[in-house]
Amino acid sequence: MTTTRRDFLKSSALASGVAVLGMYLPGLGGEEAKAAGSVHTPNAWVHIADDNTITLISYMSEMGQGVFTSLPMLIAEELNVDINTVKIATAPANPAYVNGLLGAQITGGSTSIRDAWEKLRIGGAQVRTMLVQAAANKWGVDASTLTAENGIVTGGGKSATYGELAASAASVAVPKEVKLKDASQFKIVGKPVQRLDTPAKVNGTAEFGIDAKVPGMVYASVEQSPVIGGSPKSFDASKAKGMPGVIDVVQIADGVAVVADTYWHAYKARKTVKVVWNDGPGAALTTAAMWAGIKDAENKIKPIKIRPDVGDAATAMRGASKVLQAQYMTQLMAHQPLEPMNMIADVKGDRCDLVGPTQFPQGAQGTAAAVLGIKPENVTVRTTFLGGGFGRRIELDFIAQAVQVSKAVGKPVKVLWSREDDMKHDFYRPQGLQRMEAGLDKAGNPVAVKFQMTSQSITQRAFGLPKNTLDPFMVEAAVAPYDVPNTSHDLIIHDAGLRVGYLRAVSHTMNCFANECFMDELAHAAGKDPVEYRMSLLKDARYTNVLKLATEKAGWGNKLPKGRALGVALMEGYGTYMAQVAEVSVTNGEVKVHKVTVACDPGRMVNPEIVRQQLESGIIYGLSGALYGDITLKDGRVEQNNFNDFRVIRQNESPVIEIVLVESTEKPGGVGEPSTSLIGAAVGNAIFTAAGKRVRSFPLASGLKKA
Repeated sequence: MTTTRRDFLKSSALASGVAVLGMYLPGLGGEEAKAAGSVHTPNAWVHIADDNTITLISYMSEMGQGVFTSLPMLIAEELNVDINTVKIATAPANPAYVNGLLGAQITGGSTSIRDAWEKLRIGGAQVRTMLVQAAANKWGVDASTLTAENGIVTGGGKSATYGELAASAASVAVPKEVKLKDASQFKIVGKPVQRLDTPAKVNGTAEFGIDAKVPGMVYASVEQSPVIGGSPKSFDASKAKGMPGVIDVVQIADGVAVVADTYWHAYKARKTVKVVWNDGPGAALTTAAMWAGIKDAENKIKPIKIRPDVGDAATAMRGASKVLQAQYMTQLMAHQPLEPMNMIADVKGDRCDLVGPTQFPQGAQGTAAAVLGIKPENVTVRTTFLGGGFGRRIELDFIAQAVQVSKAVGKPVKVLWSREDDMKHDFYRPQGLQRMEAGLDKAGNPVAVKFQMTSQSITQRAFGLPKNTLDPFMVEAAVAPYDVPNTSHDLIIHDAGLRVGYLRAVSHTMNCFANECFMDELAHAAGKDPVEYRMSLLKDARYTNVLKLATEKAGWGNKLPKGRALGVALMEGYGTYMAQVAEVSVTNGEVKVHKVTVACDPGRMVNPEIVRQQLESGIIYGLSGALYGDITLKDGRVEQNNFNDFRVIRQNESPVIEIVLVESTEKPGGVGEPSTSLIGAAVGNAIFTAAGKRVRSFPLASGLKKA
């Protein structure tokens, strides 16, 4: 690949006009700040008050994945403070907090720990070094004679708290180089520290966007076009304006907003508004037509090479003893975060304050500035906890709505979507079609493999990637880990006409499903055990290790309860190596996943307990999508409304999950997304063994009934 995700996102962030904001300390203001005295900021990651209150900054959005704990752990390790004695705050929109792997202030792509691993440890070590130097200057001693531990610098019979030294430390030159601890010295990193956000989430004090309020705030519910991309031509709100609590009804770019004193008043009145819509070109979209367009694109659009060909797959295929072909399909998929879209906007002249859940504070800032025609530095963003993100909250549509409504009514406004709004106006994971072909020799070994994917580029829509340019988000896990002498990997980019967005694990899920189920097809065609077949084709020890651990733990080859079968899948994603084994039964066409066994090698772990939580979360999320997730269109309208017709895994349907974590000295990998991707392939392979039917499309549950 000649281009990177970072390049796309970085150029887009610059194009949005994002500028430097003045630094402030979120979560420490008013009476709390007065009590603490002056607040000193030695660097962007650590804020120390005179009373020795230490606040560590989480520069990624907390959406359940644990960064509110794991990122401060990295700082606390080098700062030598007890993680349970500090406060945690979420960073404001500021270039200081740009995600170095993505080139913008975005939480996503399983990048949090990978980007922070050295950055935050260096930040903590810098502040510790500056505090020690400040004490050395004050006491007239050599800094090497002093130690910093538990928030206190000591040496030569003297001691001072970090708070007492913070003011002078802030004026010490930031050290260009600091010595980081060896892993053998870690007291916090690598330990199963309890999540710091749990108490607030249990006692109800945690602030999610849906809970947030500001003085004088009113609510807005937006009637949006039933066809995504449509716009209002005219509306009649005469009945709505006379209903209880209604303040105003205003037209915005993509809908009509009813503003009221409560959300319920706004929502009820909204349902009486009669809107005449301009549906736009999307009115012609249907699921069947979109699939037909994808298949037609294979004949019209020149493929892009995902990577240079290895050997000569076409020639090797012609000489193979057996040739297998298959096509795999993944459907449109909604994000379905538990907390629907919402945002507070307070427009005051040439300034705007935003409060709410976003994965992209920098983009939120730039969007508000663009809508209002003001400077980005005049927009502040306070990011709350996110009740799920999964990529949906990288989008900025609901933020633009809030800004438009606030400007129109001259009040701080919270725009709040219903569940149905969320389901019908998403940026969906695109459809994907993978054509697989392999040639086997007489022993059943693959001599050639061809992979071709046809799908839609999210990055073209979201960040202006030029057409016919390789989109790296589309080809994650496209190249399987197996040693095959001749391979060809092609990508066809086709715009199916519907807006699409990044969804947890992005294309890993789509490509892993095709590659790993097709690998099972090859094993069965060769008359070999799927695990042994994979082992014979693997050269990387990290792959073979997780495959061995997962299958042994799952009891591969042992006798199972009657009616049950095992399926396996293997993948590397975001630097994490993983194998999953699903134990499945099929009764009267109904699929039940009883157990999932996972072996995961994520490299160095900051918090093993959070790693476990993320693996479990990803499996449940991925299982919902693999078994049931499907968005369909008729006359341009999304047919699904709520969780009654967009089914997700319920608690009583959740499988037992057993996890084996591999201790590793490799650099950290991402864990928020990879486990989402393997489960569909593992379950699909188990269904074949249990029912004798190969299902090559998501959702698997309905696909099995059609097979």
